[in-house]
Amino acid sequence: MSTPREILAANRFMTLATADAGGTPWASPVWFATEDGRELVWVSKPEARHSQNIAARPEVGIVIFDSQQVPGTVEALYVEARGEQVPEDETDRALDVFNRASVAQGLPAWPREDVVEPARYRLYRAVAVEHSVLDGGDHRARVEL
Repeated sequence: MSTPREILAANRFMTLATADAGGTPWASPVWFATEDGRELVWVSKPEARHSQNIAARPEVGIVIFDSQQVPGTVEALYVEARGEQVPEDETDRALDVFNRASVAQGLPAWPREDVVEPARYRLYRAVAVEHSVLDGGDHRARVEL
């Protein structure tokens, strides 16, 4: 069985579940980067539905898993978190985390001017409140990273 850190390291996409102010759910696949598994960082447009939902209701659910696995063998990491647009004074640090993962995957680094006003994109993050996995009995078990 993979550890939570191994699941994080082996996957670049997460499923981000958000809800609008009225509670209508929405799920989005998001390419993410993380340094410690507690803060998950991605780039998005502020007008994207999940970004709007986070602005209205910051509580998010996340699942990270390899969708290419055989049913019944999938190992997943579940994350309860609070999402937000990265504050201006933390942009450089979060962008560094995101860019290190991007470059390691053979993708280009994002310049700062592409994720701050007046650019189309912004950096977002989800800060984990709790991590869990499914145990052998198909029950969620809280894990520490």
